[in-house]
Amino acid sequence: MVRWAIAVHGGAGVDPALPVERQEEARRVLARCLSAGAAALRSGASALDVVEMVVRELETDPVFNAGRGSALTRNGTVEMESSIMDGLGRRCGAVSGVSTVKNPVSLARLVMERSPHSYLAFDGAEEFAREQGVEMVDNSYFITEENLRMLKLAKESNSIVFDYRVPLPGADTCNSSAGLVAAKADGGGLPMMNGLPISIYSPETVGCVAVDGTGRCAAATSTGGLMNKMNGRIGDSPLIGSGTYACQACAVSCTGEGEAIIRSTLARDVAALVEYKGLSLPEAVDQAVKERLDEGKAGLIAVSRNGEVAMGFNTVGMFRGCATEEGFMEVAIW
Repeated sequence: MVRWAIAVHGGAGVDPALPVERQEEARRVLARCLSAGAAALRSGASALDVVEMVVRELETDPVFNAGRGSALTRNGTVEMESSIMDGLGRRCGAVSGVSTVKNPVSLARLVMERSPHSYLAFDGAEEFAREQGVEMVDNSYFITEENLRMLKLAKESNSIVFDYRVPLPGADTCNSSAGLVAAKADGGGLPMMNGLPISIYSPETVGCVAVDGTGRCAAATSTGGLMNKMNGRIGDSPLIGSGTYACQACAVSCTGEGEAIIRSTLARDVAALVEYKGLSLPEAVDQAVKERLDEGKAGLIAVSRNGEVAMGFNTVGMFRGCATEEGFMEVAIW
């Protein structure tokens, strides 16, 4: 018997020092979006409609790094990216480098349904958005005062700040400058990525996966990327098979170190383990996280066509939640 299920994430790599009020704020947002998605599935909505709706809500709320509240490029602008995939026929759509589209996930769906392509980026994606009449806003809509402060500190330290809301060990609060500066130019003993010092990893990408009462699976992922990233940088979130994947067997959305997720084609790997090796969804998620990421840090959420939910991560924590037709609902971080 087919049963609906839904899972949502808001980023992997949470630091234990994250203030309680920040944790509770994130929990409330995830719980609200999860409840809305579950209610829609309960009423017979399609998985595709539900994942778009949930991710739109997460893009609109500035708590996570997607849509409003997105991380800033080194030039102080926002370049967002998103993807969506329908397991029925493996249809997909993705966008990158959008800066005035209020909800990138909805533009990704329009790329899938109203264009001859699967992926549009930068000026081409913006032009398509205008042609389709989607809601557009000035780039300043996405920029928060907090993010401007984080970018300033990242520039001063010549670093990419992976989680500009999480303090480094020893920092008193998220607003402590000690916790917001990722590293000095010489690395300061912190790990390096592509020659640049980095801080604690937690990009706060958002995503949703769902299976509806007909057994149809869908996935969607959205992000603003990395604070102080190079202009034009594209992560895993819009890349089908890396950050997002859905087929008849399951749907997957990933979060974490984008470059590692891209190298491992993490989302597709989970699906392949289910489709070709016959692993259960929890087994596939566990194997992919343990064996495919090398030294990269990431997490993912997944649902199967039978209503299974599986979530895995090799970081300290991951903002996540799930709900099933049986009445189970949980929101967790650690």
